[in-house]
Amino acid sequence: MSRNESRTVYYASIGGELTLYDLDVDGAALIKRGAVTLPANIQYVWPHPSRRHLYAVSSNGGPQVAGDIHRANALAIDPATGALQLQGPAAALPSRPIHCSVDASGRYLLTAYNNPSNLTSHRLNADGTIGAQVAQPAKLDAGIYAHQILAAPSNDTVLLVTRGNDAKPDKPEDPGAIKTFSFDNGALSGLASIAPGDGLGFGPRHLDFHPTKPWVFVSIERQNKLYVYKRDAATGLVRTPMFVKETLANPNPKVRQAAGAIHVHPSGKFVYLTNRASDLVDANGSKAFTEGENNIAVFAIDQTSGEPTLIQNADGHAIELRTFGVEPSGRMLVAASIKPVPVRDANGINTVPARLCVFSIGSDGKLDLKRQYDVDTGVHQQFWSGMVTL
Repeated sequence: MSRNESRTVYYASIGGELTLYDLDVDGAALIKRGAVTLPANIQYVWPHPSRRHLYAVSSNGGPQVAGDIHRANALAIDPATGALQLQGPAAALPSRPIHCSVDASGRYLLTAYNNPSNLTSHRLNADGTIGAQVAQPAKLDAGIYAHQILAAPSNDTVLLVTRGNDAKPDKPEDPGAIKTFSFDNGALSGLASIAPGDGLGFGPRHLDFHPTKPWVFVSIERQNKLYVYKRDAATGLVRTPMFVKETLANPNPKVRQAAGAIHVHPSGKFVYLTNRASDLVDANGSKAFTEGENNIAVFAIDQTSGEPTLIQNADGHAIELRTFGVEPSGRMLVAASIKPVPVRDANGINTVPARLCVFSIGSDGKLDLKRQYDVDTGVHQQFWSGMVTL
C-alpha cells in the first residue's frame, strides 16, 4: 500500500494486549484482526509521524499501586495490514507512565508520569527503536499528578497537563496547572505555569490543538469544564483563557463526574470530550452504579472567535468512556469504556460490560451511536484506544 493509499485502523488495549481493528467507515463497524502482547499493562500509545512505528508505555502499577515494571516499547507497523511487532529492546522507565507522545520531528519520545509527577524525553533512533534518555539541564517543575505531555505544533514548546487532586478528609486539595516548557533537541526549560489564581479549583486532564488556528482546547477533569486558550510564543499559552464552558448536560450533578479525553475534529469545526461517572453506591445490599453522565460532549467551534458551543451530549450506553479516536475523514468516532460495571435499573442490577462504541459523525458534528461491541476484559481494563493512519 502506498502512502497515497493510506488507511486508518483502530487499536485498543486490554491489560498488556494491544488489538488491531480495521474500520468500515461507511458501515460504522469494526473488524477485529489480531493482537500483540507487551510486558505489562498498556497505559498509552502514540504513533510516529512516519506512520511506521507505534510507541507504547506500560506498567504493572496503577492508582495507589507502585508496581515494579515500567517500560516503553517500540512497535513496527506493517503498512499494509497494521499488524504490530515489537522492535528493539524496551526502555526502562522510572515509575508508572500515564501518557506518551512523539514530537513533530519524530526524534523524541516524551513521557508523563503522575505519581510522582514527572516527565522524560528519550531519543528515537533512525530505525525507530528507543534510544537514550535526554539529560535535562535543570530540575523541571512537573506540577502535581501529570496526565498528558504534548509538543505544540510549532515543536518548540512542550505542554505538560497536571491535574492536581481533589481534597480528602485528611488532605487538602492539590492545585492543577498546565506546565509549559521550551523544547530544543530533546531538552526542556520551564516557561510558565498556566492556571487561574493558585490553581485550586482547576484540574486539567488532556488538551488538543486546533488544526489551523492558535487555539488549544483543554478538558478540565475535576470541574467538568472546557477551557480554550490561545497559544503564545513566550509562555506557551496566554495565561487567561479565551472561553470557559460547561461539559455536562446537567451542570449540577448529584454524583461525582469527571471530564476525560478530548479531540478536535479534523476539520477544526468541532471538539469532542468525554464525561465520565462510575461511582458505585449501596443498592439493597449490593454496590451498583445508579446515575451519572457517561457521554461525549460535542461542541461547535466558531471559526472566527474560537468560542465553543455545546450542541450535544451523546450517550455512550457504557460506563466510563476513557479514550476515543476520530477517523481522519471526520465521519466516524470510536470510544472505549474501561471495564464491566454493575448497574441498577428498573429491572434490578445488571452488569454492563466494557464496550467499544461506534458513532457516525454528521456534517453538523453531531454523533449517532450505530454499533457496540461488548469486550471481555477479564481481570484487566480496556485502558487505551485510538486511531492510527497507516
